[in-house]
Amino acid sequence: MTYLLCRNKVRDFAQWKAVFASHKQDHLAAGLRLVSLWRDVQDSTDVFFLFEVADVNRATQFIRDPSAAQAAKSSGVFEGEYHFLEDADQY
Repeated sequence: MTYLLCRNKVRDFAQWKAVFASHKQDHLAAGLRLVSLWRDVQDSTDVFFLFEVADVNRATQFIRDPSAAQAAKSSGVFEGEYHFLEDADQY
């Protein structure tokens, strides 16, 4: 199984979450299924989320699409990172 682990530093969690939730169908269309969403205990503007990835190429295209950058900007993301991971138990 492949996963996408993301971290966003956001200006306002409620604003970010509303925009993030509005893109659920886009995530699904890109082969991304949300598994978990977390906030840092000491800094609630530091957000982490994990997707299951059906197809790394489709997911990468989604992330690199200019509309994804625009969505991040409109949601108040000012710093972010992502990592594609695979289940290490299979080795």
